Amino acid sequence: MAISGTASSAVTREAANRPEHGTSRIGSMDLVRGVVMILMAIDHVRVYSGLPPGGPTPGIFFTRWITHFVAPAFVFLAGTAAYLYGRKLSERTALSRFLLTRGVWLVLLELTVLRIAWTFNFDFADYLLAGVIWMIGWCMVIMAGLVRAPIAVNAIGGVAIIALHNITDLFSGRLEQAFGNSGPNWFLKILYFGGLVRIGSSGPPLIILYVILPWIGVMMAGYAFGMVMEMPSERRRAICLKLGVALAALFIVLRALNLYGDPRPWKATPSAPLAAVQSSGTPAHPTPGTSTPTGPPAPTAARTTPRMPTALSFLNTTKYPASLSFLLMTLGPMFILLAFAERWRGRLAEIPTTFGRVPMFYYLLHIPLIHLVACIVSLVREGHVNSWLFANHPVAAGPAPGGYTWSLGLLYAVFAVCVTLLYFPCRWYGQLRARRKSRWLSYL
Repeated sequence: MAISGTASSAVTREAANRPEHGTSRIGSMDLVRGVVMILMAIDHVRVYSGLPPGGPTPGIFFTRWITHFVAPAFVFLAGTAAYLYGRKLSERTALSRFLLTRGVWLVLLELTVLRIAWTFNFDFADYLLAGVIWMIGWCMVIMAGLVRAPIAVNAIGGVAIIALHNITDLFSGRLEQAFGNSGPNWFLKILYFGGLVRIGSSGPPLIILYVILPWIGVMMAGYAFGMVMEMPSERRRAICLKLGVALAALFIVLRALNLYGDPRPWKATPSAPLAAVQSSGTPAHPTPGTSTPTGPPAPTAARTTPRMPTALSFLNTTKYPASLSFLLMTLGPMFILLAFAERWRGRLAEIPTTFGRVPMFYYLLHIPLIHLVACIVSLVREGHVNSWLFANHPVAAGPAPGGYTWSLGLLYAVFAVCVTLLYFPCRWYGQLRARRKSRWLSYL
């Protein structure tokens, strides 16, 4: 009986993690995606809390740092999901068409619906944001062509982009000199350098927060990884665990050597406060309409301020654009989590899995919900809704007014309320998608 029960349990686990008939669903992928989406809400609540990204206390630092795992996992698994979705289509042309149309759709959502959700204002002439959904959209557009190439091309090309793009750091001085005072052109900003791009001679400014490189490499690698996710559960679990440990170890070694992989060394650098050096947090963009600096921040003023603790400096990798160290630091634990997720069951696993089944639906709901709850908190605390909540969030709103800033306890309380409220519509939509196999539902 014990042997029979164990075998039955193993079969059940295997069936739960095998792609469902006619779908590209794998339970462990949905669970991991759901976990990182829950984490994502922490930082987006922080946006409206008035607390800075990354400092000045360790508590605020780790509140931001824990959310760095979100974008790499989301983009990598988007590539894997594209591979699995393509396996149920009759030809690659259909997958290319889907990725092209969905990518354009995501870009439009970023510039319209999400722009309004972040700001609750309609002043499009003053502020547009190229955020994570913009980046994922353009990466999907590029993948529409790349899925026609062999899997090996995507695997080798993706890893090469991730590993080698920081070579530009070795020539930063020459690049700044070559670009001059005007900085990189609009295409190079969108591709790699980020910053502010004005649309037309007098059009709205577009702040490029998420660039294409190296994220397209992450999606390419994720697409190739789809072959692993087709393997039996225990085999892919072993691969994920070994890969995760290897990437985490490589991060530690590479970061300790302090020679390559991140434009900001973690030691022997000018002292700076946590809030100033947290380059992996939301960068401080200039007010739209002003020039955007392209080089590293001047160290002269930073020398007079306290130094970041060594342990935090080690973890303070660069997110914009995502450095090799940043991606190793975040993708390694993602693979380890994916390995353990192969065996997770029960109610606690079902909650994040529910979110992971409907990632875009969750994303579209969570920003306006968090923003609305922040307005309610402001009304309760101040007797009115603070006008700062209608500024150009999340990167050009300016500092919070005096006396507005929340405590960390309030931030996490609002986060818990918002995630709880999101569970019910996400569960409903997940059930709707399971009942109705409509092609249009796949766009959300």
